[in-house]
Amino acid sequence: MAKKTVLVTGSSRGIGKAIATLFGKNGYAVVLNGSKDIQALQNTKNELTEQCIDCIAVLADVSVYEQCSMLFYEIEKKYGGVDILINNAGIAHIGLFSDMTPEQWKRVLSVNLESVLHCTHIALKYMLHCHKGSIINISSMWGQKGASCEAVYSASKGGVDAFTKAMAKELGPSGIRVNAISCGIIDTDMNQCFDEQEKQMMIEEISLMRIGKAEEVAKLALFLAEDSASFITGQIVVIDGGMI
Repeated sequence: MAKKTVLVTGSSRGIGKAIATLFGKNGYAVVLNGSKDIQALQNTKNELTEQCIDCIAVLADVSVYEQCSMLFYEIEKKYGGVDILINNAGIAHIGLFSDMTPEQWKRVLSVNLESVLHCTHIALKYMLHCHKGSIINISSMWGQKGASCEAVYSASKGGVDAFTKAMAKELGPSGIRVNAISCGIIDTDMNQCFDEQEKQMMIEEISLMRIGKAEEVAKLALFLAEDSASFITGQIVVIDGGMI
């Protein structure tokens, strides 16, 4: 069988890196992507290459459609197209909405929601031609619950969830599945803003009494991408340790 290609946006570190690494270990050709930190992106590429994983790394801000087009052009040259799209790129902003500026909330919406639209739009050209494919959007439990002091982040992830369900209906007849992973509190750089006391308070609200690992999200993504999940689409799959 021909090797499948997976694009993981925002894969220099954290959840994206864990997903890219696991897919690579399972025989996929991997496209790494980051928006600014070229050194972190190169370091991740080196780590995967040392594990004999076929991969390329492309620096591109996926919140900008033109840069997305450039990213997919590089993919087309190397692999032809993307079989699995993991829309993982995202940023957070913690603070009162009344203190935010329009520029700040537009940036959150652009990176977290518009990037999903951009990459999906371009990836579909190849997927529709092949009449198959899998799109997995990395979302957040706050997209469903809403989070105080993260109102725009919550709104962006709620948009991702709605887009996921709508695209699953639209693309199902074309053999393309679309799902989202709704993450709870995962041990990544995004949560390093919380001190130990704050983390402990969070843990007390988790049934399993611990914070999740990026590798656990990666395993779920791999399951959803493969034939074992061939009848699963339009789902917002929650991985939060039983958040109370």
